[in-house]
Amino acid sequence: MKFVIGSVATACAALVLSACSTGATSSTGTSTATSTGTGTSAGTSAGAGTASSSASASAAGSSVIDKQLTATVGPNGETPTPLDQLTLSDAEVAKLRAGNYTAAQLWHTSSQFVSAVQSGANAEFARLGIKVQANANANMNAGTQANQVQTALVKKPSVMIGLPVDPTSAAAAFQPAVKAGTKLVFLSNVPKGYTYGKDYSSIVTDDLYDMGKRAAEALGNSIGGKGDVAILFYDAQYYVTNQRDAAFKTTIEKEFPNIKIVAEKGFSDPSNATSIAGAVLTQHRNVAGIYASWAQPAEGVLSALRTVGNTSTKVVTLDLDDPIVVDMATGGATVAVVADKAWDVGRGMADAAAYALLGKKAPAFAVAGAITITKGNIADGYQQSLHAEVPASVKKVLK
Repeated sequence: MKFVIGSVATACAALVLSACSTGATSSTGTSTATSTGTGTSAGTSAGAGTASSSASASAAGSSVIDKQLTATVGPNGETPTPLDQLTLSDAEVAKLRAGNYTAAQLWHTSSQFVSAVQSGANAEFARLGIKVQANANANMNAGTQANQVQTALVKKPSVMIGLPVDPTSAAAAFQPAVKAGTKLVFLSNVPKGYTYGKDYSSIVTDDLYDMGKRAAEALGNSIGGKGDVAILFYDAQYYVTNQRDAAFKTTIEKEFPNIKIVAEKGFSDPSNATSIAGAVLTQHRNVAGIYASWAQPAEGVLSALRTVGNTSTKVVTLDLDDPIVVDMATGGATVAVVADKAWDVGRGMADAAAYALLGKKAPAFAVAGAITITKGNIADGYQQSLHAEVPASVKKVLK
């Protein structure tokens, strides 16, 4: 899930937020604005996602990645439900197709991740006979999103899906939809104060723990299960990135006893990743691997490695990003990218909305799977994550 970092007041700059999945464009990284991200993508992860204006720096003397994780947990402590558990019988599909239901999709930004999520939702809505009446992109502007909610409601949609740009202001922005009885399904985040089953039907995001775990296993195996590694994590209270980063640390500590984490460096602005990584490389010249929370800070890590002429340190990050994939495909420092299945996230959001229309209780917190992408499965990775062909910038360097 891609992430877009920054506050609404300062015009969000990540991600995807995986992630984060936690979505900005591939070169701008991920988001944590309201969240993912899956997702991305800080992706994402997840994203997934976006970043949240409510994200705040971690308290002095503590780290947002210190928590030991065993599974993904929702923003309010929800237990995750895999998206493949959302099923609709032939009779239910027939009922939906006969219901003349309609949908609105209100996204936080535009990106590869968001396009894939929207595509997955469109495909499932079409299968279920639910007509999509409106698609909108708020460009990470909470005021714009509030206006888009009002505009969409003019058409009286049966369901509304999307990601709230800012959880606090979104509480008021989506309230007219709640009052109108429109079924709400959110990506990664939920407006502040909203109650599951009353104000909204479901949250859908990435399997955050699985993404971090996969990243740790990819990096650990790439360095032969031994050596020193560093972690560059997003230093703010944002559950999407926090869980992905913590899962990476937890997995390294549990599964790789001969790997030592020699540096844990947090950042609040992903553009600072180059200087942070440079400082790590100065202090730990023999570091075998570096994990970066999502693609934009990972690009900073790659820049720092090139500056000092380091060709041995391995890099792993989260969320599908074309420049990072190009580095991996051309034999650069990147050895793996863990991506969420963004298209599946969209399909799952549509299914959760369908549950609500049928009067079925959708999962409070549903998660999509992840895929580890290496040099050998790049084309398959784009298909599984985005249901898309490899972009031209990547295809021309593939051998």
